[in-house]
Amino acid sequence: MRPFLYCIFTLLIIGSGFSCRKSFEFAPSSGNLEFSKDTVFLDTIFTNISSSTYTLKVYNTTRDDVVIPSIKLKEGESSGYRLNVDGQEGKSFKNTPLFAKDSLYIFIEVTSNTADTQENNLLYTDILQFDSGADLQEIPLITLIRKAVFLSPSTLNNSTKEQVYIGKDNNNKEIFVDGLILKEEQLHFTNKIPYVIYGYASVPEGKQLIIDAGSRIHFHKNSGIVVQKNGSLKINGILSTNNKLKEGEVIFEGDRLEPELAKLPGQWGSIILNKGSLNTTINYATIKNALVGILLTSP
Repeated sequence: MRPFLYCIFTLLIIGSGFSCRKSFEFAPSSGNLEFSKDTVFLDTIFTNISSSTYTLKVYNTTRDDVVIPSIKLKEGESSGYRLNVDGQEGKSFKNTPLFAKDSLYIFIEVTSNTADTQENNLLYTDILQFDSGADLQEIPLITLIRKAVFLSPSTLNNSTKEQVYIGKDNNNKEIFVDGLILKEEQLHFTNKIPYVIYGYASVPEGKQLIIDAGSRIHFHKNSGIVVQKNGSLKINGILSTNNKLKEGEVIFEGDRLEPELAKLPGQWGSIILNKGSLNTTINYATIKNALVGILLTSP
């Protein structure tokens, strides 16, 4: 009987200890959080185009379980930044628990419709705030927003988008996709600011698209340029003095500017020279990360 009573007594003591464990009590974080970065730099994006997702890791290096009273963006609901904290999306969060010796992932994205009328590039910032008052801890968020000329299909009366012809399939059936027919004033691309194209920009019959040296043309997914019958494309790139900047070349690439995507193929469609297009010239051009760089629909 005595061993049995001893076991019961031991279990009661252990149970009592667990019921009083401090680890089940959460204290305010008191400004002792640590972070994987002291500043989060989000890579360059264009106005109105979302960034990739970036990560900030928050550490509780103490032996106590804590609760973070608030996690929020300083600019609040007006901020172009978006957060995901512990699986929840939003711009402010209250009473987020963080166990002792544990960490928390915060995922950050940004979309900005801010456009500086004087400069082509705008430094867009906000601050991620943890707690407040004497316990306030802050992590700056920084990204570069670039202005651009956006070309995209019009939305028609029946809510469908404008369509353009890009060729024929293997069954000789004509193929139409979302796109826009370039107007007279759109047939000259300059190097003042980049161009971002949604859908296929179509050079009409008998017209010529001229692209100046140093121009930068970016394409969204499933986008490109198509030159129609009797139309032409004239790319006037020149030899660059700086091989890294390629300031004289005309560069065609996707609209995602993150360095890790720079060489990833298949981000946009193609430059299509349709049957009957004439006198296309290409000088000093870089065409990268397309599905097909230049597509000739007939010999």
